[in-house]
Amino acid sequence: MRRFITAVLLACVSTPVIAKTVVVEEVSLDRLRTLMNDGAASSVDITQAYFARIAAMDRKGPALHSVIAVNPDALAQARALDAERKAGHVRGPLHGIPILIKDNIETADPLPTTAGSLALRDNMTRRDAPMVAYLRRAGAVILGKTNLSEWANIRSTHSMSGWSAVGGLVRNPYALDRTACGSSSGSGAAVAASFAAAAVGTETDGSVVCPSSLNGLVGFKPSIGLVSRTHIVPISHSQDTPGPMARSVTDVAILLSGMVGADPADGVTAAAVTRNYAAGLSASALFGMRVGVIRPDGMSADLTTRYDAALNVLRTAGAVLVEVKTPKLDGLGEAELMVLKTELKADLNTYLATTPPSVQTKTLGAVIAFNRANAATEMPFFAQELFDDANKTKGLDDPAYKAARATSLRLAGAQGIDAMLRAAGAQILVEPTYDAAWLSDPVYGDTYAGPSAATLPAVAGYPHLTVPMGLVRGLPVGLSFIATKDADQTVLRAGYAYEQRAKARSAPRYLPSIAVDR
Repeated sequence: MRRFITAVLLACVSTPVIAKTVVVEEVSLDRLRTLMNDGAASSVDITQAYFARIAAMDRKGPALHSVIAVNPDALAQARALDAERKAGHVRGPLHGIPILIKDNIETADPLPTTAGSLALRDNMTRRDAPMVAYLRRAGAVILGKTNLSEWANIRSTHSMSGWSAVGGLVRNPYALDRTACGSSSGSGAAVAASFAAAAVGTETDGSVVCPSSLNGLVGFKPSIGLVSRTHIVPISHSQDTPGPMARSVTDVAILLSGMVGADPADGVTAAAVTRNYAAGLSASALFGMRVGVIRPDGMSADLTTRYDAALNVLRTAGAVLVEVKTPKLDGLGEAELMVLKTELKADLNTYLATTPPSVQTKTLGAVIAFNRANAATEMPFFAQELFDDANKTKGLDDPAYKAARATSLRLAGAQGIDAMLRAAGAQILVEPTYDAAWLSDPVYGDTYAGPSAATLPAVAGYPHLTVPMGLVRGLPVGLSFIATKDADQTVLRAGYAYEQRAKARSAPRYLPSIAVDR
């Protein structure tokens, strides 16, 4: 499989010869659009430039292993969109922009959707997830698929984030021996390395905001119901959502605008309305806004210093900061885990039943058996105890499952985020997203024990934005903006206003390691 993917990659990037040199490193969506509008570059030029950069740096050079495969149809898509532009038809701000898609999201291109697993290496569905169809309609070029933590990091409690049997281990472009986090690790590393200006990830609990924070990106987990989940390899219908990842809030808002839309097959999106999320961004949005400040346990001294500096930026932007205490939410973790395991079995079985006949694993039980039969390639570092536990669950009608979902939703939402907002009289909450990236460890897996802002908004289904707030020990960290259900625009506006003052993002340097880790 890896030889096939490499062959596809090399074939796509070697021909035709690039006609015009286009610099794409650290270039925004808006700048790419300007280049095309001014005739300085075409979509084909830009697509070829990204192919060349991927070939030079993803398999060679720092060898980030962030892109599982590029799309053999991408140049044809770019040519067609260039022809539309030449004829005077521009679909919008994404017209001709190459976008990377996480490889648990189906596209109609001639690429399998593997979720990183060899069990799905033949999952060539030739259908677009509705979210991808919306992006195509908006004019995006599907550049390729990104690597990920296999099965979106739900297989084992001892997993090494960023590793999959199909794609290998994604490396963090700031320090190659550090984790890119997961499960949208490839999307995070690829955008940080300028293999695309933006990418789509997915999140169940932290899988957009963690790789965004640790790779120096802006990442947005929207409210559940804003973006369709149909034709995406699932974990949990209660918590799964795609989310945009880019190097600026503006670019994230532009990509989000192309992703949103109702999907009859995903009932929670019935009220989703397409809108321009970038249009409402303002550098003055924080003026007079009450902001609840969370100080989580377990922050390192360096992270605390960086966080205090970020809070000062919010103050200078006119925000009114109110310290809030995180309430005791005993039982949340256990309830969430039961929900995830129960829904994993039900939702994955439903998805696998729709895969082509070439896919032999039609149930979670069959995937478990496949992994055991192919343990040398599928389980060289960690096992599948979460899969085993999930396969023993009793279904969506189980009273214990229903009680767990009610408990987790109440604790995370009404008694968690909403209670803190109410106590502070605030519109948003802020806290560090995560501490800096830890070492990738195939023996012990993810050893991180620091703060995380991900769980409450993930479980509640509320919006969560992370924005770079600088470096800690040479590694990126992010500032989280969290609000109540459907307050997505509020979160984006607050994050943009902070970003414009802080200007805290630094480009990666592809260091082999960080010399001093205090």
